[in-house]
Amino acid sequence: MQNLNYKLPQDSETLENRSILVIEDDPDIAELIRLHLSDIYQTVCIARDGIDGKRLATTEHWDLIALDLRLPGKNGLDLCRELRADEDYVPILMLTSRSSELDRVHGLELGADDYITKPFSVMELAARIKAIFRRISATGASIENNEAVVVSEAHQLSLDPRVHRVQKCGNDIELTAKEFDLLCYFLKSPGTVFSRAHLLSKIWGFGHEGYEHTVNSHINRLRGKIEDDPNKPEIITTVWGVGYKLDEPV
Repeated sequence: MQNLNYKLPQDSETLENRSILVIEDDPDIAELIRLHLSDIYQTVCIARDGIDGKRLATTEHWDLIALDLRLPGKNGLDLCRELRADEDYVPILMLTSRSSELDRVHGLELGADDYITKPFSVMELAARIKAIFRRISATGASIENNEAVVVSEAHQLSLDPRVHRVQKCGNDIELTAKEFDLLCYFLKSPGTVFSRAHLLSKIWGFGHEGYEHTVNSHINRLRGKIEDDPNKPEIITTVWGVGYKLDEPV
């Protein structure tokens, strides 16, 4: 099974020292992505099906994976789920068709960081990738600036981004990457009301109208893990007509 690995000269000062894996079975789209990203990043690798993509994704280090959802061998949604079950986090940019809205929503719920619909422009593709890298850099800077354990004494919650650990009443709670990011965002601003569009922009990095239900589904899943009674939430509460907030009793 063939994969194409392109390494640009290491002395090129204009290229970012990042490695990107593109899992895409359409040869024309794969080549378009390769040609453009090779002008920006030092390593671009192409896998033409889900099986080869899974092998490369799990045996080598990548700074980002661009993942088509409709793949031979192993579909992109299953591959996304398996990668998010791994302890090593890698950003995932989904490549989807305009007609696969349910797949896009499902992919985001599985932990994909962003998506781009086909046909797309190479400029938009590059912008989406750069936005993902900026968010990762900002998160790393927050941790380095001693923004370590975040607590809510009223709700007996603690969150440590350095080891991706959440506890309630001293017991560990398993959260997905996006659930973790949401809880961290709320814990850092108790009492502040955030709209769905705001959370979509800050946590997922985009603000497409019509995708606020992605926020709703993640909030509901998060409530199911941290609330005593998810049907009567007391930690992350709904402000009707506005959005959500971390309810901190005075």
